[in-house]
This record gives sequence, C-alpha cells and structure tokens, in this order.
Amino acid sequence: MRRSIALSLCCCLAAAASSGLASAQLPNAGFADASRSARLRAAFPTIDSIVRDFTARQHIPGAAWGIIIDGELAHLGVTGYRDVASRSPVDSNTVFRIASMTKSFTAMSILKLRDEGKLSLDDLAERYVPELAGLRYPTTDSPRITIRHLLSHAEGFPEDNPWGDQQLARTDEELSQMMRGGIPFSNAPGIAYEYSNYGFAILGRIVTRVSGMPYKEYVATNILRPLGMRSTTLSPAAVAADRLAHGYRWEDEQWKEEPQLPDGAFGAMGGMLTSLSDLGAYVSALLAAWPPRDGAETGPVRRWSLREMQQVSRPASSSAARDAAGNLRLNTGGYGFGLRVSTDCLFAHIVAHSGGLPGFGSQMRWLPEYGVGIIAFGNRTYTGWGPPIDAAMAALAQTGGLQPRMAEPASALVEARAQVTRLVIDWDDQLARSIAAENLFLDRSIDRRAADIAALRTRMGSCAAGTVFADVENALRGRWILPCERGNLLVSITLAPTMPPKVQFLQVTPAPVSGIVSRLALCSAP
Repeated sequence: MRRSIALSLCCCLAAAASSGLASAQLPNAGFADASRSARLRAAFPTIDSIVRDFTARQHIPGAAWGIIIDGELAHLGVTGYRDVASRSPVDSNTVFRIASMTKSFTAMSILKLRDEGKLSLDDLAERYVPELAGLRYPTTDSPRITIRHLLSHAEGFPEDNPWGDQQLARTDEELSQMMRGGIPFSNAPGIAYEYSNYGFAILGRIVTRVSGMPYKEYVATNILRPLGMRSTTLSPAAVAADRLAHGYRWEDEQWKEEPQLPDGAFGAMGGMLTSLSDLGAYVSALLAAWPPRDGAETGPVRRWSLREMQQVSRPASSSAARDAAGNLRLNTGGYGFGLRVSTDCLFAHIVAHSGGLPGFGSQMRWLPEYGVGIIAFGNRTYTGWGPPIDAAMAALAQTGGLQPRMAEPASALVEARAQVTRLVIDWDDQLARSIAAENLFLDRSIDRRAADIAALRTRMGSCAAGTVFADVENALRGRWILPCERGNLLVSITLAPTMPPKVQFLQVTPAPVSGIVSRLALCSAP
C-alpha cells in the first residue's frame, strides 16, 4: 500500500514537472545589455569633473573616489593632498578615516555571530552587557533593549552627533562606567528611529563578549582578511606615515589640521580607516549578495544575511529635495543593519552610509538591482558627499547603461504567456478555464472577459504573437506587447500561489504609443 502511494505521488510530481505551469523556481536574473559596462564607463570623465569641481569649491585638501561595476573597482580618481604641510598628494593607496561607515562592519560581525548560532537578534542586550541591566527605562511598559534595537537605531537613545565623535578614545572601563551611570532616553525602545553612536559602541562590546576576542581583532580576522582588506584598520598608528591622510578643517581662509582621534571603546561606531581598493572590495561583497540565487557561499558572511543588512528594518522620515538637475525627488526609507536604505523616483533600492569626523568625510552608495556603487573620501571635516554623488549617479543614468538587473521569468510564466497570447488572438473557453486560478472568472466572468477581448480585437484588428516580455517584475509577474493591425496590445498577468501556478490576474489594454515609459524618463519629466 505504501509503495503504491509513493509511486502515485512520484507520478503526480513527474506529471506536474512536465508542465511549464508547474515550475516556479527562481531563475538567475541578469543584465540584458551586453554594452552596459562600456556605456557606464563613458560617464567616468564627467564624474571626475564633478568631483574635482566639488573639492575645489568646498576647500577640500584631498579626495579619492571610485566606481564599482559588477564586483570590480572599474574606476578610481584622486585629487589634492593627503598632507598639506609636505604637499604629499593623495594616491590610490592613501588611507582615510571613514567614521560612521564602520557601523556596517559592526552589523556584519553581529550577523555572522548570529548565523553561527552564538546569539539571536532578539536577545536582550543586557544578556551580554550586564552594565545595561540597571538602566531606568522611560516608561513602565517599555521593552528592554534588544540587539535588533541597537542594529537599527531603535533603542530609544538620543541622537548623539557630533558628541559621539569625541568618544572614540574612551577605554573599555570608561564605557562600562558610562553605562552603569545610566543613559537618558528620548523614546521608548522599539518606537522610533534615532541615530545613536552609543548604541553601536554597545554592539562592539557585544561582539567582544560573544566572540571572546577584542572587537577590532574579531573584525580583522572574520571580515577584513577574508575580503582581502589588508589596508583597513581601526588604529591610525597601524597605517604607514606615507599612506595616512591627515584631516583638516577650513577656517579663517586656511586649512587647519585636526588631531587624529585614537582608537578606543567607541571604535565600533566610527573608528575605521581604509583605502579605495579595500572599500571597493567591501562594497563589491555587499553587491554580490544580489540577486538571490543557488550556488555555494564564498564570502565570510552568508548572502541572505548581507541582503538582510540592506533592507529597511526601522523606517525613518521621508524627505523631498531637488537633485543636481533641479528635479524634485521624494526620498523615503529607513535604516537596515548598519546601513541606510532608501528609495526615490529614480532608484527603487538605494543602500548607503556616510561618515564624518573632525578632519574627514566619506560616503559609500550602491544600487543592488543595478550592480553599481560609488565610494568617496575627503580629508576635510564632515565632507558633504551627498550632492556630488547624486550628480555622479545621474551621470551614470544619462549614459543609458544604468539599467536594472532583469528578473527572469519562471518557466510557468513563460508558458502562461504563450497560452494567454493564444486566448487573446483566438479565445477558447476550454483553454481559458484550464489556465485560470479559481478567482479569475469570479472577479470577472468568463463571458465578459471573452467579450472584452473580442471588442479589442475588433478595434485593433488581428494580432500576432509577442515573442518576449516587455517587462518582468518578478518570476511570476510580467507583461508583453502583441503587435496588431491597428496598434499594439499590452498584456499583463500575475500567477497565483498554487502548484501549478495559474493565472490570477489578467489585463489586456491598448499599449501606449510611446511604449512602456522608463523610470528615468518619468523622473526627468518637467
């Protein structure tokens, strides 16, 4: 009896697998434009001009910047001096402080420890940092602070820029004393986003306590070395004098050197120094987590954990501002884990973080769906890289090469396209019922759907089969164009969460004369 059931099940599965509608496994997504890289590279001279003009106008002694394309530091540029007194120029090996960009390394370390089963993101922070056990919470119903709260700036501590910058030299004992002395709350934990350097210093303490080694040793051993980041450190003293960028402020129409802040207990929030090539490797590793796919894990942290870092965990307030081209852009999003995550009119998924300390300012920004990133360092206090990177991204977009990775349709979607195309060209009730999910003809009866499509055929004339998707939103949703005698039809379908996946949404409309309008065109519209 058991054997016959098993055989029946195998036969059913085999039959299902033979049908295209049965398969919904995610195929690998990729870039359709073979000339993409060459197009993007055409923007490099423009970007260089943008950055050099910015550094001149803002009195930045020296700067370095790079463009990452598909895991390669495809372009780097430098200008000015790493040391004004000796007039030593910035080069590709110059090491800059990156301040708060350090937070993503801290978050990555926490996730690695989580993946190894050594902690949970929902563990109470005081489990590993007992100095927090005596905190007086703002309300009697406040939840106690978790690791997840700390990772997403939702622990309720007050925003602490630039106070945090001056805490880098704190010793471990001083940090412990500060925590035992109490921490004021601006919100109850878990309520709101508020940027906290203090919170990430505590995460560094958790890395130390859980791993059994000092934070900077853990990061070096488990993140930096596996990624080949040999020039990256939390100690300015470890950087060769002929490679270290000196930091400056512009005051009284001259550059005044800032002292190098030492490494200490707050290093996990902003103490790191790195070079262009090293940070390029780091951003490349985060970009390489996209898209989700089969295949062996090759990095120090699992791909799904890296993607988790790059998605909103705690929403933040939205903003509207005009970009370098004068277009009004809405920006919304929040904080992931050690990274800012946002969307605007032009790009649906932007990941970034900036860093600022006395003498330094930096930014890294990338587009997961586009495989492209930009990094930049400057040695002037709180160098504001936002506007020139906005302009650089716009320059890349203008080349036409900045197109998102195309989702590939599952075989079920490909087969559904063929069958729906047959219906539009020559409606057949039996075929329609065989591919329809149970809701399709309850939402609109089969007779009315047939009449709607017949009316379109009368209006548009006979139609030919479309051979490719015009747009694939995901593996189970897409649209395509059918060329007809008197215009084109746009057909859109979504498949249902059933096996086999059947058609739950079907829409057939006259196609826009100009075709499917690109996101870039919409955002650039006057």
